[in-house]
Amino acid sequence: MITNDEFTEELGNDHIATNENTPLREDAFDKTDDEKIELIKKDVEHILLTLGMDLSDDSLKGTPNRVAKMFVKEIFGGLNPIKKPSASTFENKYKYNEMLVEKNITVYSTCEHHLLPIVGRAHVAYISNGTVVGLSKMNRIVDYYAKRPQVQERLTIQIVKELQKVLNTDNVACVIDAKHLCVNSRGIRDIESSTVTAEFGGTFKNESVRREFLDYIKLETTF
Repeated sequence: MITNDEFTEELGNDHIATNENTPLREDAFDKTDDEKIELIKKDVEHILLTLGMDLSDDSLKGTPNRVAKMFVKEIFGGLNPIKKPSASTFENKYKYNEMLVEKNITVYSTCEHHLLPIVGRAHVAYISNGTVVGLSKMNRIVDYYAKRPQVQERLTIQIVKELQKVLNTDNVACVIDAKHLCVNSRGIRDIESSTVTAEFGGTFKNESVRREFLDYIKLETTF
């Protein structure tokens, strides 16, 4: 019989997602960023001291504060809805009705199971139903959802759902190809493997449209 603790450990080691929404508590934003930094600073200090590190050393004494600021302001900044990018749309006056693809968008995220980096590329496409969005906004949406503890499947879904909402169309697709350092640097320590996830909405569920998108991004994977 598998105990709850063993089951939880197995889920994390196998990098299995259980929720397509980021699991946030209702009081997630009751504290200010500065308050969070002060608390995390103490926690990081405790971890380092427990590991036996000498925090009086010039190289280490600023580490707890640096890590705390990095967590709140940078790599987990996408948790805060205030930082969600505004994505203005425009009327598709030039009547471009073909597929628009923004490929090779850099992805820097953090695996929520081991808090190690996920690094890769996102490829995003949509077919307009009357509105278009600025190209840089697609990159910003990817970056916003990447800057939180993540699993790659959830990140892929969140990007598609956000663009569907912004563009008022189901015709959105996203493919992410990324390396997980929790696989590459620990555990099996396979530095060559990468993970590919995809989410296809609307007309992208049609095999010929999906294949056109995959041809654009030069991805041989069959979905």
